[in-house]
Amino acid sequence: MAVIAPSRTRAALLRLLERDERLFAVLLAFVMVGGLASLGLVPLRPRHRVDVYSLVIWFALYKAGIFALVTVNPRATRRIFTGALCIDLLLVFGLLYLTGGGDSLFYLLFFPLVGVNAYYFGPWVGLLMALVAGLLYAAASALVPPWVGWTPPLILMFLVGLPAFALGQVAERERRARSEVERLYAELTGTLTRLQTAQEELVEAERMATVGRLSLKVAHEVRNPIAAIELNAELLGDMVQGRVSEDGTEATALVSAIRDQVTALDALTEEYLAFARFPRPQFEEDSINDMVTAVAEFVRPLAARQGVGLQVATDPAVPSMEFDRTLLRQAVLNLLKNGLEAVSQGGTLTLTTQRVGETVEIAVTDSGPGISPEVGRRLFEQFFTTKPQGTGLGLAISRQIVEEHGGKIRWSSMPGAGATFILALPIRKLEHV
Repeated sequence: MAVIAPSRTRAALLRLLERDERLFAVLLAFVMVGGLASLGLVPLRPRHRVDVYSLVIWFALYKAGIFALVTVNPRATRRIFTGALCIDLLLVFGLLYLTGGGDSLFYLLFFPLVGVNAYYFGPWVGLLMALVAGLLYAAASALVPPWVGWTPPLILMFLVGLPAFALGQVAERERRARSEVERLYAELTGTLTRLQTAQEELVEAERMATVGRLSLKVAHEVRNPIAAIELNAELLGDMVQGRVSEDGTEATALVSAIRDQVTALDALTEEYLAFARFPRPQFEEDSINDMVTAVAEFVRPLAARQGVGLQVATDPAVPSMEFDRTLLRQAVLNLLKNGLEAVSQGGTLTLTTQRVGETVEIAVTDSGPGISPEVGRRLFEQFFTTKPQGTGLGLAISRQIVEEHGGKIRWSSMPGAGATFILALPIRKLEHV
């Protein structure tokens, strides 16, 4: 315990003095109080007798007050030190006046006062303080005869000013060097943080790649069992379909449920495989309007069974252009499926095309509940889904397809007012040789 207490005290003192302005205040107080106390050892003439040691105590208390002000209000540090400098100069002048003017040794206090302040304020302020110190010395000599002439004040100005100027230059260079080191440290810290983030992202990407390869293998391996289950369920359905009995009706319903689940599982498998084995687009000249109309007609029976109205509006100004019909059809189909899942019975789903300058926009709008901001932030994140049986890959695949065509996908939504997804594609025309 006896060892721990001093170390804690030392650590507390280091924390207290870690800021430059506090350390400067302590150093200046130490130099001035120490200089004043040392000059008090020189005996004064009886008529110039001053209680130097009481003055030292009051001066130390005054410097403690400066330290407290700097600690409490660090933003006003420069103003505090400027005021303290003026007071110190006047105090030295007062000592000169009270202890013999030009004959007083207290003019030596100008040396540490000007030098230490030049370190803080800079070389030019140091020269100015040396000039003021010389004038104050001359004024004290003039007020308390005998007059010493201008030579001693000029010597004081040079002897104080030149070292102060040099010290100020060194301090400025040191501050510039320290600022550069701090800047480089901040850049290095930022670089290390970015590298650490990149490393974490790389590890996550490797983990996701491993999961992706495993998922691809699993999806590939289960395709044949799924096909066999679907075929046998279809044969079983044909066998029980003709039986007119309570058991036969129940068996038919169970077989139908099995086939629906197998179809859903097959769709999930195909979606995983499509994402993992994303093909390179094969661009051929085709009609966007024809493709959109065909997709709408494909989805219309499903929308009718759900009681959802499907409206299609194509822009005649949309020209024929180069695109991969299969991939783009998949992107639009994913958006339509999402819209059907979002719209309740009696709702509306709208599919439109429009030419906007040198781009073609395909828009899918639903009248559903809209997308919350929390979900919107993760909308295109892989494997993120709000559906119980969703894969979280539909929008990711759609965005990948659009980006492969050089386009962008954007969305807008108001809670309770539905959502709109827009595929913006540049009008692509390949040169035929």
